[in-house]
Amino acid sequence: MPAPSNEERRTLILTGASRGIGHATVKRFSSAGWRVITCSRHAFPKECPWGGGEENHVQVDLADPKDTIRAVEDIRARLDGRLDALVNNAGISPKGEDGGRLNTIDTDLKTWGHVFHVNFFASVVLARGLRAELA
Repeated sequence: MPAPSNEERRTLILTGASRGIGHATVKRFSSAGWRVITCSRHAFPKECPWGGGEENHVQVDLADPKDTIRAVEDIRARLDGRLDALVNNAGISPKGEDGGRLNTIDTDLKTWGHVFHVNFFASVVLARGLRAELA
């Protein structure tokens, strides 16, 4: 991916950016010249290798609906009215006490509510909140 000039620099929002696939995605797009605004529940780690990372990081708990809505406003304030991509990478897959997968019969609804908010509803809130910038 060739690096764009400053005039055509694209902006990407990435949730779940603190490790794994998210971390690799940030490195990939950043090295190609994109401005990547990262979102994770953790503060920006100082050892991350991309420039501008700390000022382009939004700390947000996607399990908390109010914090997710607050983050939309924070993100919008950082944009110049345009967003080229929203990558909803954040997701959780909690395990039961025995280390096994959750199941619909034994897992309480509060846990499922938490999982669905992070894995689905937070993405909806972000997409709806940033739709004007994505258009």
